[in-house]
Amino acid sequence: QVQLVESGGGLVQAGGSLRLSCAASGRDFSNRAMGWFRQAPGKEREFVATISGSGTSTSYPDPVQGRLTISRDNDRNKGYLQMNSLKPEDTAVYYCTERKYGFRESSKRSNSYAYWGQGNQVTVSS
Repeated sequence: QVQLVESGGGLVQAGGSLRLSCAASGRDFSNRAMGWFRQAPGKEREFVATISGSGTSTSYPDPVQGRLTISRDNDRNKGYLQMNSLKPEDTAVYYCTERKYGFRESSKRSNSYAYWGQGNQVTVSS
């Protein structure tokens, strides 16, 4: 069973930066693609970033392209989401997620993912 523990959220002013971390348990971390999703109050969960198991392929939706960067350290079983030039509309609970073992390809679909972190609040003030 894979467990994901997130850290790094908090309160930041518009234009500022935050880095979220996701520590994963289990073996063969590089054999599972990762993603980040977010959910704002009253809204559906939405995709913000994904990375392949090897780390060579990433994808982002237009609203965060160029501001958010997903990365991973397969030696440390950790994933990261670097968030720059934050806007008030980025305020949400951010979730780290992983696909099942063997699914190395990145995905934008939430139903592609099997394991989810507890969520981490990010608040951007104007």
